[in-house]
Amino acid sequence: MVRIINVCSGKGGVGKTVVASNLGVALRKFYKKVAVVDFNFTTSHLGLYFGIFSYPRTLNHFLRDEISLEETMYIHSSGLRVIPASLDLSDLVDINVNNLKQRLKEVFHDYDIVLLDSAPGLGKEALTALQSSDEVLFVANPNIPSLVDVVKCCQIINSLESKPVPLGIVVNRVKNKKYEITNDEVTQFTELPIVGVVPEDENILESANRKTLVTFDRQNSSSAKAFFKIAARLLGTEYRAPGIIDRIKGIFGRSEKKFFSRDVL
Repeated sequence: MVRIINVCSGKGGVGKTVVASNLGVALRKFYKKVAVVDFNFTTSHLGLYFGIFSYPRTLNHFLRDEISLEETMYIHSSGLRVIPASLDLSDLVDINVNNLKQRLKEVFHDYDIVLLDSAPGLGKEALTALQSSDEVLFVANPNIPSLVDVVKCCQIINSLESKPVPLGIVVNRVKNKKYEITNDEVTQFTELPIVGVVPEDENILESANRKTLVTFDRQNSSSAKAFFKIAARLLGTEYRAPGIIDRIKGIFGRSEKKFFSRDVL
């Protein structure tokens, strides 16, 4: 049965979309059938991280009952299915988010995991993502404001009739500075386990500007390894770092990789 996991944060700027997109590719490394859906209808960015800057079919068109959800899917070279939301604010008109969880379950019934890239904050869009998910993976930075908002999100979850299960926290953009909140303090403050720690890594910015992802073309980077470990933990398995043969293949194969397929299912 498909698991719908909401990747969310109580505030913007913590790197939630970076985590959702790279985690999607990382899960594909374990031969799982995975999709990532942009649930940030107002300020959608997910497609941009995959190098998609122009797309005529989006989640918004599905939510307006103009096309099927299958028609909104773009296929990443890793095999990941990506469903972007529209960049056009006019496409927010007349969208219908009722019974969205059931609609996702029907379309993705034969998938292993669907990741929802939630809108940040505690507003209507974020609430829609919470109500549409089975589980929640929080993304936070090692600072007090970020963690306070995680606690607020948990309070909202507890008020829902159908409660998604909190999986824990991904602590993102860790610089290992003395002023940062420690992992023990994160766990103590939020009462949630840490699923993974992603270090601050310039490879992430470099990859984004090259319209790619570290989990796709910088698999030996510190951040990519962190995402693979998180993916393994979510699947209840172990991550094996690539050996020298894998690295050589990656070096010579990188230039030949077609990063993104424009084909729509």
